[in-house]
Formats: sequence, structure tokens, C-alpha cells
Amino acid sequence: MASFDFSALSPDLIIDGLESAGFSVDSGLLALNSYENRVYQFHDDNLVKYVTKFYRPQRWQLKQIHEEHDFSFELEEQELPIVAPLKVNGRSLFEFKGYHFAVFPCRGGRIFEVDNLNQLEWMGRFIARIHAVSSQNDFQHRPNFNTDELLLQARESIIASNYVPKSLTTPFFTILDQVIAVAAQQYLPAQHTKQIRLHGDCHAGNILWRDEGPHFVDLDDCRTGPAIQDLWMMLSGDRQQQLLQLDTLLMGYEEFFSFENDQLMLIESLRTMRLVNYMAWLCKRWQDPAFPPNFPWFNTEKYWEQQILMLKEQMSALQQPPLSLNNF
Repeated sequence: MASFDFSALSPDLIIDGLESAGFSVDSGLLALNSYENRVYQFHDDNLVKYVTKFYRPQRWQLKQIHEEHDFSFELEEQELPIVAPLKVNGRSLFEFKGYHFAVFPCRGGRIFEVDNLNQLEWMGRFIARIHAVSSQNDFQHRPNFNTDELLLQARESIIASNYVPKSLTTPFFTILDQVIAVAAQQYLPAQHTKQIRLHGDCHAGNILWRDEGPHFVDLDDCRTGPAIQDLWMMLSGDRQQQLLQLDTLLMGYEEFFSFENDQLMLIESLRTMRLVNYMAWLCKRWQDPAFPPNFPWFNTEKYWEQQILMLKEQMSALQQPPLSLNNF
């Protein structure tokens, strides 16, 4: 099977795969909002709803996927609201015709409101409880947050794609290289901070809210890194708004786990890694037939012009003093 190839993943293959793992499918497959993997909702003949995730081939090693699952089970055992994969005969990762997949109970909910201070404080407590558990052990196979992969290798992927228009090559790579150099320098103190297992992709889309509180539905990007990575994506608005949100988050967080304030200086370097790696991800995945219809704005001259402006704004953010609650 070709690298990253979903071309053979037909509905019949998915259903046959699910049935081979012991799940009956008594409905059509409802495709859910996921591009890196293929994710579908279905129900069985008892109208019990499930979600299945077919992993993108060759993205993760099998031992890394097993580590994701084990992390989910560890958090679930501590009664944290993580939607962990289901086990059949002690197995949570299944294989069918070259594809690996997992099945999860279907858990609905409302989108987390990032501007709701009550929910932010609740999220602070929730993430701290996750970190209190995750800090007790280490990943052996999952990657960490590092500038080599998420900045330098990402840059090489953008170059290799040859998607940046020739007329914009010089201005784009000039500002990109400047931003990468500053962000890499600013991330150096991370090697002296405590590194723990993280959710890794802790944004509102991965958090669903029910009357009893929040729950996470995806640990696909779990990695090792500084705790602030699981907090900074919940900040929005201007600097004053972010300080209020940060104060609220940490008020809840420190009820369950200690936070190193020095990690605040890592926020913009982590944001830069996410921005640059996102561009590289689109470049690497553009040949996947699912991408052009869902990202029609990508790979146009206007898109790359916007990225130049975005990188200039990020350079300005990198040059600002880090958020500090001492001045709040």
C-alpha cells in the first residue's frame, strides 16, 4: 500500500473490517470531520452508536498507536472523561486488509466556549487532573514537541512541495526563516522545564461539553512536552483578554497540579510550530483527494500572500514580552 493512501478504503471494506472485529453495522456510515484519519459514525442492530477511526497508513508506528490507546485507558481508569477505544478480547487496535482501526463509544456534546470563564476554569481543573496522571509515567515511542520536526522539517516539506508561487518565493521564505530562527531560539528554555505526556492538540474542536462537564474525544496527537502546550490554544482575543483567560485557567489548574510560570515564555514558539507545521501538513496531504474540496483556499497565490502576512504578524508576536500574570 502506498504511503498515506486511503484510495482502497471503500464503505464495503470499512463495514467488512468492523464485522471482522466483532461489530455489527446496521446503518450507513456517517463521515465525521476528520482529514488526517478517516472517521465514521455508525450504529448496530440495537441502535447503539459507535465511532470508528481508520488510521492513516504509515503515519504512526503501531507501537505509537498502542501507546495512544494505553494513555487513554490510563486516564479512563482514573475516571477522567476521555473517550477511550473499546476492547474486544483484550484488543483495541484491529487490522483489516492493511488498514488499522479502532472503535469508540459515540459521545456527543456541545462545543467548548473558549470565551466562557466558568468553562475555562473547569477546563483548567480538568487538564490539571490529566497532567497529574500523565506526569507519573513517560511515553516510550510517541514523539515530543521539538523545533527540528515542527519547524525545520516542516520548512523542508514546504520547499519540496514546490507549491509556493515563484513570484512569492523570496518574500515567503525570507520571513519564514526569520520566524523559525526566533521561535527556535525562544524554545530553547523548554529543555529545562518539566516534560510530561500531553493531549497535544487541545483546541475547542477536540473538547465536547455536556451537562456534567467536558470530555475529550481524540488523543491522536498526544506527545511529550511542556504543560503550557495543553493550555495556550484556549487563549483568544487581545493581550488583556488572554491574561484574564490565562488567570482563570490557572486558577482551576493549580487546584490539582503545579504550573511552572516560566513556561509562559514558550507560548509563541509553540504557536509558531503549530502555524508552520500546519502549512507543511497541507502541502504533504494536498494529493489526498479529500483535501482539495475541503481546503479550496489552499495552494492559491492569495493563500501564500496571506501566509506572508500571518508570518509577519507572528514575528511581531514573538518579539513581544511573554504573557505574565505578575503584570495582570
